[in-house]
Amino acid sequence: MSGVRAQITANTLIPTLTEQHFFEYGYHASKAEVRSWERSVAVLVSDLEDAGLQKAELLLEYRLPLTSKRADAVVCGVHPKTGESSYVVVELKQWTSAAMLDGAEDIVLFEGDRERLHPIEQVRRYCSHIADFIASLEGSSDQLAGVAYLHNATDDGVRTLWGYPESQTGRMFTGQRRSELIDFLRSRIADKSGADAADQLLSSAVRPSKQLMALAADEVQRREQFVLLDEQKVAYSLVMRAVQNASRQNTKQVIAVVGGPGSGKSVIALSLLGELARQGRTAVHATGSSAFTKTLRKVAGARAPRVQKLFTYYNNFINSEPNDLEVLICDEAHRIRETSTNRFTRAVNRTGRPQVEELIDAARVPVFLLDEDQIVKPTERGSVEEIQRAAERMGCTFEVVHLDGQFRCGGSQAYDYWVQRLLELKPGGPISWEGDEAFEVSVDDAPSIVETRLQQMLDDGYSARIVAGYCWKWSTPEKGEPLADDITIGGWRRPWNNPKSTKHEGAPGRELWATDPAGFGQIGCVYTAQGFEYDYGAVIFGPDLVWRTDHWVAQPERSYDKQVKTADRAAFDRAIRNTYKVLLTRGMRGMRIYSTDAETQEMLRSLVDGRQS
Repeated sequence: MSGVRAQITANTLIPTLTEQHFFEYGYHASKAEVRSWERSVAVLVSDLEDAGLQKAELLLEYRLPLTSKRADAVVCGVHPKTGESSYVVVELKQWTSAAMLDGAEDIVLFEGDRERLHPIEQVRRYCSHIADFIASLEGSSDQLAGVAYLHNATDDGVRTLWGYPESQTGRMFTGQRRSELIDFLRSRIADKSGADAADQLLSSAVRPSKQLMALAADEVQRREQFVLLDEQKVAYSLVMRAVQNASRQNTKQVIAVVGGPGSGKSVIALSLLGELARQGRTAVHATGSSAFTKTLRKVAGARAPRVQKLFTYYNNFINSEPNDLEVLICDEAHRIRETSTNRFTRAVNRTGRPQVEELIDAARVPVFLLDEDQIVKPTERGSVEEIQRAAERMGCTFEVVHLDGQFRCGGSQAYDYWVQRLLELKPGGPISWEGDEAFEVSVDDAPSIVETRLQQMLDDGYSARIVAGYCWKWSTPEKGEPLADDITIGGWRRPWNNPKSTKHEGAPGRELWATDPAGFGQIGCVYTAQGFEYDYGAVIFGPDLVWRTDHWVAQPERSYDKQVKTADRAAFDRAIRNTYKVLLTRGMRGMRIYSTDAETQEMLRSLVDGRQS
C-alpha cells in the first residue's frame, strides 16, 4: 500500500500501470481504462489509509485464472479474527447513476442505455471463480469478500439497485456510504503485513477445486444422452486407463482421438469430463472455438452455472504450470493454432512456443479429439502428426484411437464418403449420389427454393440452417437497425449471422446462431457452424470454389475471409475444400445444395439427380 501511495504522490502510478499493462497483454490500455485508473485507484487507496490498512497489499488489475477477465483490485492481508490470509475483491465503478433494467433480474442500465451485469453479481462471480480455481483456497470462499464500490454515486442515484441480495462475496457501497466501506474493510483485513497473503494468491497452483468437480459430476453425468458405442467406448476406456497409470506411475501420456464429423468426439469429451469429475480428478475441457465453448457452457452447465468454468480456450494455457491438471480434454483439436500469441498476449509470453506443446505441458494426460479434414485456416495445426511429433519431443508416450462410426448425417457413411469424393479429399474424383434412405440430398435451382423448403422443415418441428462460403462482405450492424442484407444472389437477399456476441434486433449472438431457433433467416459461415449440427442444412457454394471442366478451382480473390485468403494458393485450396466439407456435414437428416456459379451448379445437379441443362 505504501508503495502505491508513493507512486500516486510522485505521479508515476498511471505510467507504471500503463507500462505493465502493455508488458502483460501486449497492447496499450484504452483511454477509458487509463481514465478509470486515474479517477478510481487513488480513491480506494485513500479509503484503505483511512481504515488504517497501510500494511495491506494491493493487487491492481488482477487476472482471474484461466480467463481474460480482470478484477480491478484485490486487497490482500490477514483476517483480524482468524489470522488466516484474507482477500477483498474490489470492482471500482465511476457511475454516478444506474437503474435496474425492466424485466431483468441482474441487468442494470447506466449512462442512459448501456447494459451491464449488476455490480454485486459481477464481484460475487469473480470471488466464486477465484475460489474454484486457486488451489490454496480449496474451493472455499471463506477467505474472500467482494465489494462493488460506486464511489461517484449517491444512494439515490442507484436507488433501484439496492434490492439486489447481498452476501459476504457481494456487497455494494456508494461514495455516500464510504464510512460503511471502511468498517467493512477493517472487518476483513487487520493492520498487519499482507505480503504473505499476496504471495500465496499469486503463486498458488491453478486447478479446478474438488467442490467444482463434484458439481460437474452431478451435472454432466446425469445427461442420459451421453451413451458411448463401440470405438467411442474404446477411446473413453483408453483415456481412463491412461489417467490411472499416470497417477500410479507418475508418467505422462498423450492421446489423440480421430474421427470424422458426427463420430462422437464431443460425446466422448463430455463423458470423460463427467466421469473424471465424479472421481474427484482435476480436468478441464478446452477448444479453440468461441461459439463451441459458449454453447457447451450453456448445455453442460444449464442447471449449475459454476460448471461452465470448466470449459475454456486453448490460449489460456500459455503460462500454466506443468501438470497442474490431471487431464486436459482438447475438443475440436484440429483448430489448434501455431502459437497462442495474439494482440492480448503479454510480452513475456511471446516466445513463439507451439500451442500444442503448451497444451501437452498443462496436464498429465492431454487428450486431443480431432478431424484433420476440418482444418479451415492456414494457421491451424491440429493434425495427428503435429501432436505426435510434439509428444515425442517432450518425452511423452503417444497413442491414437480412430473412430469409424458415423452419428451425424443420419448415420450415413455413404454421404460422408460422397462429400469427401466430391471435394476430392479422397482420390478418384466426384461420384454420383446413389441415395441413402437415412439421408436426403438435393440440389436446388435457387436460394429462395432452398429457404422455402427448409422453412417447411421448421414448420414440421425440425431444426434447419443455411450456411455459405465466406464470399460476401460482412457489415457491422448499427444500433436500432436490422442486420444488413449482405448476401445478394439475384433478387434474393439475406444477412450473415449476427457478428456480435450479444443479441441484435432479435438475432441471437454469433455463438448461439446454430442452436437458437431465432438463427434461421440469417446465413451462417464455417466459424459459427463448425462443431454444431441441426436436422436439415443447406450450403451455398460461393465463387471461392468453382468447378471447371474436370477439377475444382480455388479463387482466393473471391473470398472475404481475411484469415484464409492471404495464404498461398495451395494452402487456400486445402482450407476452402475443408471449409465446404465442414459446412456439408452439419445436417442430421438432409442437406440441400446450391452454387452461385453456373458450371458448378450444373456439375452438382448431374451428380445428385442426373440433370444437366
